[in-house]
Amino acid sequence: MRKLLTGLLATIVFFSACVIPLKFLNTAIAQQKPIPPYAKWGTLAMEKTHEKYPNAKIIDYLHIGRISGPHSTTEKFKLWLKDNSREFGVFVNIEFNNKTEKVIKVTFKETLK
Repeated sequence: MRKLLTGLLATIVFFSACVIPLKFLNTAIAQQKPIPPYAKWGTLAMEKTHEKYPNAKIIDYLHIGRISGPHSTTEKFKLWLKDNSREFGVFVNIEFNNKTEKVIKVTFKETLK
């Protein structure tokens, strides 16, 4: 019985390798997108938004852009939130020191659009 199962398994592996060549399986792995440089700031934007609006669910997220200055940089995001009674947008700006990446300030501005 054991030899029968081992033979069956070997046959399945052999034929699946013929049907789905390994080069196609590796192609999907090679095409993964790199993590964008604003990703850690986006995570912080969502954390701070959740702190400010604890009863709201974040249902969408957009990186608007970056404004670089000589001493500090500001990452700009728009998050779309939903609570029990409404849906609304929040613009979140995170200003940080260019050298230390220490957060200087986080600002929020609600919008209906």
